[in-house]
Amino acid sequence: MAAFAFFGGVPLSLLYDNTTIAVARICGDDRRERTRAFTELVSHYLFADRFGRPGKGNDKGKVEGLVKYSRSNFMVPIPEVASFDDLNAMLAMRCRASQAEHAGRHAETVGERLVADTAALRALPAVPLEPCEKRSGRVSSTALVRYRCNDYSVPPRYGFQEVVVKGFVDEVVILCAGKEVARHPRSYAEGAFVADPLHYLALIEMKPNALDQAAALQGWGLPEVFQHLRHLLEARMGNKGKREFILGSCGCSRRCQRRLSPMPSRKRSISAPSALTR
Repeated sequence: MAAFAFFGGVPLSLLYDNTTIAVARICGDDRRERTRAFTELVSHYLFADRFGRPGKGNDKGKVEGLVKYSRSNFMVPIPEVASFDDLNAMLAMRCRASQAEHAGRHAETVGERLVADTAALRALPAVPLEPCEKRSGRVSSTALVRYRCNDYSVPPRYGFQEVVVKGFVDEVVILCAGKEVARHPRSYAEGAFVADPLHYLALIEMKPNALDQAAALQGWGLPEVFQHLRHLLEARMGNKGKREFILGSCGCSRRCQRRLSPMPSRKRSISAPSALTR
């Protein structure tokens, strides 16, 4: 799908290897039993799918050579990036830059030849297909949803409700009655506990002393200004200040945290709990 977006259209047909992502079973009469995910892809983008013969690398034409070219020209030296999104953006930039080059003995540049190719593409659908696996689930009594051997948190008010889990390559999204209720980075471990601390603050409010011990809050990277505010509240109000800090945190969304995090220079100007103690 990223390739469709890059080229601005959908090819009339595509030749695939017999990858298990697309092929569930190779039938004896050279037919393929397609996976559910691949069937959704073909149905959404309406291209004709073809498959190479097992063990016949020559069916895929120049694919192996192009893989070698891409590795040598785009991945050497090994890129240093912060995320897969950054890596994909860098590769897209290098691909566009290569369109000014000439390939082989062709007089036209790669970009000029690409224009002729893209003219034959089918238009993209109005809405792209979501590249994810969808599974039904149920929220446990501890406000967790299990997806592929890992537990992901949701706000406690959704306990015992039916949900739909969307598993993307890099994240897991949980919906209840069509509404998104949680979004997490995806874990590929087994038996992992992936929690959003904001989901548990309402419960921590009833047991303030668990603020520093709760497993869901371990490693919570709050902006430094929040820590400074907590110290001020506890210095002025003692144990009650901890509860007030939790109440204030409950009222702050992730958007509020992003706004506060780049302002460490203002932390010294906070001298009173202000609205949090009212």
